[in-house]
Amino acid sequence: MPWRLEGTYFENCNCDMACPCTLSGFTAPADNDRCNVVLIFHIDSGEVDGIDVSGLTVVMAADTPRVMGEGNWRVGLFMDAAASAGQAEALGAIFGGQKGGPFEAIAPLISEMLGMQTAPIEYADDGRRHRVKIGDLLEMEVEDFVSQFSGTGQPVKVSGVGFPNDTLTAGRAVSARMSAFGLEFANDGKNSFSAPFSWSA
Repeated sequence: MPWRLEGTYFENCNCDMACPCTLSGFTAPADNDRCNVVLIFHIDSGEVDGIDVSGLTVVMAADTPRVMGEGNWRVGLFMDAAASAGQAEALGAIFGGQKGGPFEAIAPLISEMLGMQTAPIEYADDGRRHRVKIGDLLEMEVEDFVSQFSGTGQPVKVSGVGFPNDTLTAGRAVSARMSAFGLEFANDGKNSFSAPFSWSA
């Protein structure tokens, strides 16, 4: 049965700005020896196998080699505590790549699942600032970047990316700290991207 998800994505990693991994389709090396990244997907509207998953948030944390396309990703998943067992199973299948869509291409890169934790996820978005908090495990706030030379006041965007959307808005982390799944890092001031997403399969 087909599924669809629409919502907002944002991420933070430990690259300095405009992460080369994302911009090169995972073929260019990151700024550091390891890539530590957190990707947040807030679902405004969605249905999977007849199950409504609107209003839920899924957070993926990953530790990868410098060239992400080489695989050997170590990944942990936070599932929204507001999700029922059926909703969590449906979303787990999508973000695990079993139901096609964008994560079908990502799944072969993952060599180690560090676990899945169910937790209350606080999500906020005012259009330019994007924030998520998961208890003492994760707190991240990113802000879309507006160039001082912009005459429009609109944030910087890059196009032709493909995942999770063809056009991403560049930004920087106001704050970004995580301690979960055996991963611990702080990426304050580092790269971020944000974008709406609309997926189906």
